[in-house]
Amino acid sequence: MRMLYLIRHAKSSWDHPGLRDFERPLNDRGHRDAPEMARLLRSKGIRPDLIVSSPARRALTTAQYFAQTFGIAEEDIVREEDIYEASTSDILRIIRALPDEVHTVFLFGHNPTFTDVVNQFSQTYIANIPTCGIAELAASVERWADVRQENTRLIQCFFPKDVL
Repeated sequence: MRMLYLIRHAKSSWDHPGLRDFERPLNDRGHRDAPEMARLLRSKGIRPDLIVSSPARRALTTAQYFAQTFGIAEEDIVREEDIYEASTSDILRIIRALPDEVHTVFLFGHNPTFTDVVNQFSQTYIANIPTCGIAELAASVERWADVRQENTRLIQCFFPKDVL
């Protein structure tokens, strides 16, 4: 069994219109929600073997909060450039290329792509994964390369407004 947690970056700031999208930081709510959502997963006994993040500032900062909560060094976060501005097929390619020695992965990224990926594995339509929302996916596979619609399903979602 492989467990994948798709985690959308926490709420970002629009206070500096001159910043490139890639450089946007978290806002106050994002700085509050990210550690709380990390603690929620930890309280459920969930622990990542690997953290992979978009290098965009808001996603990487969110991943850093999670790493801190789980006692994982920031330098152990894998920065995957292809997550930023990714298509659904890009994210699926990244998932299928994950190392087989890891079984639980936290993947940090962006919408609308994360919502689209989650809907490929969901029995019911999800309109939107909100900021700092988490989708828990279970894949009944031996290798990440074998993740497909028929062997992977959405188990549950955790959204800040519902759980905090």
